[in-house]
Amino acid sequence: MSITKEDELIGMKKVSEAVAVALKEMRNYAKPGMTTKQLDDFGAGILSDYGAKSAPFLTYGFPGHTCISVNREFCHGIPSASRRLEEGDLVNIDVSAELEGYWSDNGGSFVLGEDSNHHQNLVDASKQILHKAIDNIRGGVRISSIGHLIETEARKHGYKVIKNLTGHGIGRSLHEAPNEIANFKDRFNKVRFKKNSVVAIETFIATSSTQAETLANGWTMVGNKGGFMAQHEHTIVVTDGKPLVLTVMNDIWS
Repeated sequence: MSITKEDELIGMKKVSEAVAVALKEMRNYAKPGMTTKQLDDFGAGILSDYGAKSAPFLTYGFPGHTCISVNREFCHGIPSASRRLEEGDLVNIDVSAELEGYWSDNGGSFVLGEDSNHHQNLVDASKQILHKAIDNIRGGVRISSIGHLIETEARKHGYKVIKNLTGHGIGRSLHEAPNEIANFKDRFNKVRFKKNSVVAIETFIATSSTQAETLANGWTMVGNKGGFMAQHEHTIVVTDGKPLVLTVMNDIWS
């Protein structure tokens, strides 16, 4: 969507607060021994307190309120009463929601407890790359240029990017134009970021794979060549200067 009125910005700020606080509190709540369903239920309670509704459930009938992916699961992990978190797990939580007709999306990967499996460097690289990408977004900048920046930075850190997972426009629905904000330089994409538009910017930084494939459950995605992936995401408003980061209170950059 494009922000044209003050009440639209207020609406986007309200739903963005809901998803950002849910993500932050879920990350703080997660503990070894907890099931991913327990963590999802906790997040659902926060969204409910705000009056917000789960976006993946509303849009796709996703079997959970949030997406919780663990270790070799890249994204769209289904919360489960049989999946228990363990010390050192690489956990990704993606929270998106609708509130009063507005939609927002954010996510973040983190290491649970001690970094016994050596995932922290991957997580840190993803955070840093997202920060740099967002700092370079302005009205008029080509989407492909930001993709090129993300892939270049990933290579500097010794990682790859997932090419079939992308950021997207958002605001009046979960996914809007621009539909593909890729993590690489797509030379066929001539679209530029537009001032006042709302977009969800995501990094998909991986150790081994460049494509994500869907498991038999129809939702969860893993790498075509295995390995691990870290994802971080903010919903932003594009301006002539530094973007307005609507989900900044999720503290994924802390």
